Amino acid sequence: MLYQLISITGAVLVLIAFGCLQMGKMDRGDRWFNILNFVGSILLGLTAVHDRRWGFIGLEFIWAAFCIPPLLARKEAR
Repeated sequence: MLYQLISITGAVLVLIAFGCLQMGKMDRGDRWFNILNFVGSILLGLTAVHDRRWGFIGLEFIWAAFCIPPLLARKEAR
């Protein structure tokens, strides 16, 4: 049951980020977009580790890794 809650939470976070991107409320460089994707994919990745789903383990942790550079990048002054 716990892993179901973790995976649902992770999926909801990723879907919120994607929905906001599609509706124009966020862009790919937005800090919150990357935070939602990072946390969501880490949660899904942990669930995949528990279930030993190797394809999803790779997918989710690579997805999380793609979120790191935009989170570490400084916004240029306008």
